[in-house]
Amino acid sequence: MTSWINQMAAFLRPVTETKQSRAHALISLHTTGRPVWTPRNYQAFAKEGFAENAVEYRCVKMIAEAASSIKWHVVENGEKVESHPLLALLKKPNPAESGRNLMESFYGYLQIAGNAYLEAAVLDNQVRELHVLRPDRMKVIPGSSGWPEAYEYTVNGSPLRFDQSAEPVAGQPVSPVLHMKMFNPLDDHYGMSPFEAAAKGIDIHNAAGAWNKALLDNAARPSGALIYDNKGGDANLSQEQFERLKHELEATFQGSTNAGRPMVLEGGLDWKPLSHSPKDMEHIEAKHVAAREIALAFGVPPMLLGIPGDNTFANYAEANKTFWRQTVLPLVDKTSQSLSNWLAPAFGENLSFGYNLDSITALSGERTALWKMVNVASFLSDAEKRQITGFEPASSKQD
Repeated sequence: MTSWINQMAAFLRPVTETKQSRAHALISLHTTGRPVWTPRNYQAFAKEGFAENAVEYRCVKMIAEAASSIKWHVVENGEKVESHPLLALLKKPNPAESGRNLMESFYGYLQIAGNAYLEAAVLDNQVRELHVLRPDRMKVIPGSSGWPEAYEYTVNGSPLRFDQSAEPVAGQPVSPVLHMKMFNPLDDHYGMSPFEAAAKGIDIHNAAGAWNKALLDNAARPSGALIYDNKGGDANLSQEQFERLKHELEATFQGSTNAGRPMVLEGGLDWKPLSHSPKDMEHIEAKHVAAREIALAFGVPPMLLGIPGDNTFANYAEANKTFWRQTVLPLVDKTSQSLSNWLAPAFGENLSFGYNLDSITALSGERTALWKMVNVASFLSDAEKRQITGFEPASSKQD
């Protein structure tokens, strides 16, 4: 009798619905509880791309410096707030860095690795500091839902685990780590760096640079032929003569310090210099093509990098405006939304981050054109003109 009653109670008990992706079970089945390491070679990107390639270095620096130069403000209940603890935290995120240095590192890591991580240091249930974490030291640990349940940061073999929680817990008002990544169609947990798309261009550009360096080391000539002509005798040098002559050429005439030194020949020796053919010179154009491909992957107009042969834009100002509109501002918008969703709830409700486009010099021409257009629009009221140009209503300004 008791068993029948229990069965009826279980049948009549209301079912609690949980909304989640129907595909999460497939992801969790594949990765539950196992650390997922990034398959990208971060060390190669950082060394061969950023550290040894001038085009890659400049692309990353331009994007990181431009994006980090934008000043944030807080929007609370739809109103712009000039002074707020959240702004103070972003201005001085930790004792060792300014806000701009922190964001420049954050954007730089994002470009190189396709992933960037911010840690929130909490004391007395308040976020006191922000720190950027190196992406090559971080790994994702997925949970049963397929989403990251934790991040593990390893330095010198010592791991540190950051447990992620869907809801803030006591003593931890936000998730300890913000992971921002670029779109990657081949990975569930890690973003794809522009370095991957530009990898072939990087190899070609670096190889062309190595070719030019070797050419300079050989007196800026491709090579030459040293011909031995012993009239009436043996036309071949002995092994000892060959080795001695080879050693003297390498020690006395090879290298940039020996460029232009006259060669003294004896015993039937004759030097026949070789020259570059037009086909041999194609590697120079290949280097420029590779540089344009690298710039394309990062969204930096080649004109801004001084790459010859690119006349896509009418002038430098147009190229700079395109760089800000198509590359920098979308990145800042994405960061603004990520920071708002992650950090703002710890400082109050209805908070978000914003920024002012008026401070961007590259877009000043657009702003001037907007003011001129609004100024001559006689059918608009003063209040409408203030709204279009981004100014607060006159009444609220007086208040």
